[in-house]
Amino acid sequence: MEKPAIAGGEPVRDTKLFYGHQYIDDADIQAVCEVLRSDYLTCGPKVAALEAKLCEITGAGYAVACSNGTAALHMAALAAGVGAGDELITTPITFAASANCGLYCGASPVFADINPRTYNIDPESVRAKLTERTKAVVAVDFTGQAAELDPLLALCRERGIVLIEDAAHSIGTKYKGKPVGSIADMTTFSFHPVKTVTGGEGGAVLTNSPEYYQKLLLARAHGITRDAGLLERPSHGAWYYEQIDLGWNYRLTDIQCALILSQIDKLEQFSGRRREIVAQYNEAFSKMPELFVQEEIPESDTTRHLYILRLVPERLRIDRKGFFEALAAENICCNVHYIPVYRHPYYEKLGYKEGLCPNAEKLYKEILSLPLYYALTDQDVADVIRAVAKIVAYYKK
Repeated sequence: MEKPAIAGGEPVRDTKLFYGHQYIDDADIQAVCEVLRSDYLTCGPKVAALEAKLCEITGAGYAVACSNGTAALHMAALAAGVGAGDELITTPITFAASANCGLYCGASPVFADINPRTYNIDPESVRAKLTERTKAVVAVDFTGQAAELDPLLALCRERGIVLIEDAAHSIGTKYKGKPVGSIADMTTFSFHPVKTVTGGEGGAVLTNSPEYYQKLLLARAHGITRDAGLLERPSHGAWYYEQIDLGWNYRLTDIQCALILSQIDKLEQFSGRRREIVAQYNEAFSKMPELFVQEEIPESDTTRHLYILRLVPERLRIDRKGFFEALAAENICCNVHYIPVYRHPYYEKLGYKEGLCPNAEKLYKEILSLPLYYALTDQDVADVIRAVAKIVAYYKK
C-alpha cells in the first residue's frame, strides 16, 4: 500500500514535478548539430558570436565567455586584483562560489547580512563590514531580483572598491530600465541547466573596462596571449605566443556557445513565462497569512530564476523540513536555496561562527524553492498552489 500524503488524502498529482528543468527545442538541437558538423568544436567563431550577443542584450562593452559561473567569479576576482590579505564581502544566502572566489585568490570572505524582506544583500550591512582590507564586493542577484545596485555602487566608489555583480540568477533582469550586465564593474553569468538560459554548463564575465577585459582574457586561457601589443619579446613568427601571467583553462566550447546563443533567442519568451508563473504564485500565496511573499524593490524588473516560499512559523504547526516532506508526498519536489555559506563545515573549520548574519540564518530555516521553469503548464502551477494550500490548511494554527 502506498504511503498516504502527509496532509491526508490522495496526492494532488500522480507524477512528480521537479523544482527546475531546462527547455530544449529543435532550434537548440539544430544549432548544436551545425557546430558538430563544422571545423571548430572549441576556440572557434561561436565563442566570439556569444560574446557579441551578450554585449548586445546587456549594453556591456566587453564579454568573456568561460566554462561556468564559478570560473566567471574567479576570473572577475582575479581581474579586480583580489589577493592574499584582502577581504571580499558577499552575502551568505548564495551558492558557495560567490564566496569561494575570494578564497581561490587567497583573500578572506566577509559576510554581510540580507534584507529580510527582499533576501538580497543589505547595503547598510555591507557598509558596516567595510575595512581597509576590503578589495571587492560580490553582490548576488538572489532569485533573479537585482541587488540594490545604486547604493552598493556608491559605497564602492567612496572607497575605491570593485563591485562584482553575481548575476547567475538574473539574465533578463533590468535595474532602473537598464539590463543587468552593464551596471557593475564586472557582472558574471551562469548557464547551468536550471538557469533561465543554459549551455549545459557555461559562464561569462561582462564589463565596460578595457583593463578588466584584458585581464579576464588572460585569466581564461592560461595567461597566454598572441596579442602583439602584449608580447614581451620579439615574435618568432605567426605561430608565436607567450605566457605573460598565471591563468587557467576556463574556455567554453563552440558546442556550448551555440546552444546558449539559441537559448538567448528565446530569452524574452522564457522571461515572460517565468513572470506569469510568479504572478500566479504571488496572487495565491499573498492571501495566506501563514506564508510570506518575497518583496521586490521597484528598481528591479525581474526575470525570476527561483520562487522562494517562506513559512511564517508562528502560524503553522509544521517546520520547513516537515513542509518540504509534505510537498514531496503531494509529488511536488522542491529544493532549498541556500544554506548560509559560512555554516558549511569547510567554512566553520576556517573559523566562521553561527550568528554572523541573523537575518540570513532565520531565512534559511523558513524557506524552500517551488517549481519554476518555462515548461511548467498552467495545470502544473495550479497543482503546486493546490498542494501548498492543502498543507497550509492542514497545519495552520
